[in-house]
Amino acid sequence: MAAGQLFEARTCCARITDLGEEEVPGANHVVPPGQVSVVSTVTDDVIVLTLAGDIDHHTSDVLRQSLDRPGGSRPRIVVDMRQVTFMDSSGINILIHAHQTLTRAGARLRLTTVSQPVMRTLQFVGVDAVIDVRETLDQRSAVKAAAAR
Repeated sequence: MAAGQLFEARTCCARITDLGEEEVPGANHVVPPGQVSVVSTVTDDVIVLTLAGDIDHHTSDVLRQSLDRPGGSRPRIVVDMRQVTFMDSSGINILIHAHQTLTRAGARLRLTTVSQPVMRTLQFVGVDAVIDVRETLDQRSAVKAAAAR
């Protein structure tokens, strides 16, 4: 897919937007309840995924598709989760699987600006001890830090 090309995938009312090399416009997008949105940008060979909405068994395939990228040129992924309002075990399992896959490929997965309700869940099940979680997203420094590893 060409940089900057927009695409939509409908999996139980979910939306993926790929902005390639462009900046994420405001990183605030409204998502109706029960849906998830993923905005994907590429900066310095790092994929930055900005998620919004609910991640559950109905919408988790969108997260899986977003994280399941060919490992070749951009295997490092930073996930901005500030607008994720709910995540069940489906989302947790996808994040763990992506972390394991990326780690085996010599790459990294980093979660940033995780919303409080989701962070409580990640801490309760111990995901924050396995996957690198950062409190804030200074997108440029997060991307540079991920690229340095």
